[in-house]
Amino acid sequence: MVPNALSIRGLTKRYDDTRADRRRMLRNHAAAPSTGGFLAVEDFDLEIEAGSFFGLLGPNGAGKTTIISAVCNLIRVTAGEIDVFGEPHDALDARRIVGLAEQDVNLDRFLDVEETLLFHGGYFGMSRAEARRRAGEMMDVFDLRAKAGVRAPKLSGGMRRRLLLARALMHEPRLVILDEPTAGVDFELRLELWRYIRRLHDEGATILLTTHYLEEADELCEEIALIRGGHLIARDSADGLRSSYDADSLADAYVRAMGSG
Repeated sequence: MVPNALSIRGLTKRYDDTRADRRRMLRNHAAAPSTGGFLAVEDFDLEIEAGSFFGLLGPNGAGKTTIISAVCNLIRVTAGEIDVFGEPHDALDARRIVGLAEQDVNLDRFLDVEETLLFHGGYFGMSRAEARRRAGEMMDVFDLRAKAGVRAPKLSGGMRRRLLLARALMHEPRLVILDEPTAGVDFELRLELWRYIRRLHDEGATILLTTHYLEEADELCEEIALIRGGHLIARDSADGLRSSYDADSLADAYVRAMGSG
């Protein structure tokens, strides 16, 4: 029996009142508390089956980035357990099978496109030859070959988004986490990225997507979880959410869910 791609049990994260945590809260538009730190996520449970295309939706400050950061070992959790395909999320085997395309464009300004991909491959233990082969494949898939020798600051916004996705997929992860992958790109590029993400899912990858574009979640995701204030408030297909909230669109269902007591 194949274990769930992601299993989160009792996840709680309270940010201490430190400079680093304040920066994280500002990025998530969360207000700092007067005492005791900010409780971003509390006793949060989530199971995602292998092979799923799963959406995680909620307003800024709802806890989405905290959950993703916890899964990817970017923050220390206050409490709870996280497994990736049955392995503890902080184990080396689990970390090797997760790929993250972050919302923030965090590319090294001193590396060109090909160097960015090669460096990432080396970080995940790929041989030089294997990394070169895979980097070439990713540059072809994302139409980056002509920009192979161009450093990140010289790339357009759309090209940077392509490179973020290519980097996340370099080591062929089984769980791909896409945090606002089409933020700020034009409509044509968004459709192009949708096509590749669908293909990735068709090839067997489990995908966890966060987005503020509700039509994107409606178009791509098989199942969607709505979160607010660090808690899960609903989980269903887009059709199921529309039915549950007696809404004509996913956007209407979302608004009603977020406005409910």
